[in-house]
Amino acid sequence: MSTMKSGHELAVLSTNKSGRSVSPNGSTAALNGGNAKKKETKSWKEYYYGPRDMNHHSKWPFVFRLHGSVTPELIMPLLLVAAWTTAIWAIDHYSGENSTSTQRRKPRALHFDSILLTVLGFVVGLSLSLRSSTAYERWTEGRKYWAQLQLTSQNFARLIWVHCVEREGDDAKDDLLTKITCLNLIVAYSLAMKHRLRFEPYVNYPDMEPYVEYLDTFAKEANKGVDLTQPKDSVWMKVGDFLGMPWAEKNPRRQIKLAQKPLGNLPLEILNHISGYIDGAIINGQLKTPIFQVQALTSITTMNDILTGCDRVLNTPLPVAYSIAISQITWVYILALPFQLIQKLQWKVIPATLVAAYIMLSLITIGREIENPFGDDVNDLPLEAYCDQIATDIDIISSSPAPKASEFAKRAQNLPLYPLSGNGYQAWAASDESEIRDALRAKVGMRHYNQKHDQAYSSGRDMNEV
Repeated sequence: MSTMKSGHELAVLSTNKSGRSVSPNGSTAALNGGNAKKKETKSWKEYYYGPRDMNHHSKWPFVFRLHGSVTPELIMPLLLVAAWTTAIWAIDHYSGENSTSTQRRKPRALHFDSILLTVLGFVVGLSLSLRSSTAYERWTEGRKYWAQLQLTSQNFARLIWVHCVEREGDDAKDDLLTKITCLNLIVAYSLAMKHRLRFEPYVNYPDMEPYVEYLDTFAKEANKGVDLTQPKDSVWMKVGDFLGMPWAEKNPRRQIKLAQKPLGNLPLEILNHISGYIDGAIINGQLKTPIFQVQALTSITTMNDILTGCDRVLNTPLPVAYSIAISQITWVYILALPFQLIQKLQWKVIPATLVAAYIMLSLITIGREIENPFGDDVNDLPLEAYCDQIATDIDIISSSPAPKASEFAKRAQNLPLYPLSGNGYQAWAASDESEIRDALRAKVGMRHYNQKHDQAYSSGRDMNEV
């Protein structure tokens, strides 16, 4: 008789640390790959908001793209500029007396000398340059920290998996499971850091909860009885958020302010647990070599340094006085622009001012958006992808026992002297040591010969056959 699974069992999928869905029977399927049909269309919210899919390739020219563009946030400011410029043109065009058609129009009070363009333009250029350079510097600094976290996580996981030996007997299985737990904590650290940088202070998040639920942390205690469900936004709030209106922007630190218990510092507490594992591995003799002990402790220090650096980037924005002054200077320039152009351009001052306003306001808006690179906008860093990559790398490291050179070096497919020779390990093992060293010296000459004759790739034949 065949067993039948309930609809609930078939519907419920858990997610493992590498980002793959695990069904109740243990089979896995990539969330965005495998045989699953790729999602071809995006909702408007997915299109205009992040995180950005780094694997997506668009064939549209950049000039026509809206995904990641700040254009929606400029609709209301540009409408204001259009109304202002139109009003200036209408007052200038319909007020006062015109001279005869054969004569030029008399100068009017609304016409300013264009020298103001040069003076204000220089100041605005400096302001926009400062805004853009500081924002992009913070964005690149955040990316460097996450790249450093990926590197440190890979090195740390490899050190634990390869150099923390498992004891024999009844302790072997416990050592293996404890080692895997420590690797999971490295993944949990990246996830905890991501949520901390987005002002999400608890543990009850689907991607992180399985990794840290068993740990005794302040965030776990504070999470008890807290509903993390976000209230549904009204239509006006959604429209205002889409248009970048300040009154529709939510306070990202709201959950932290409403916390009734100490939230602690979850990434730091995870590091404490990792340090506890390393300390135990040193005491019970799993990590004997002093240099590996130093490297393990250095990795923990580096991860802590990355956390502190990201906190510095997050909590040290451009001084508010600069932000206010740059915004005011730019708007004064935009609002004064029609008065300086109207005499020469007439009605064409309206599109000309709109184009100039779009350029300047775009730079300001982009600077404001990327100033905090850890959010979930399209132009923010794809932290989900970074965390998933760390989890995948650690899965790869732990997918097989620590390799032993005495095993893989003697395989028949190993060609030690390639491309000089296609002979395998066993063939060269039967040769004298002097022959092997002579072949190594001849290998240099072969490389030089191939480079001179544009033969970058060798067929693997022996030099005597060439």
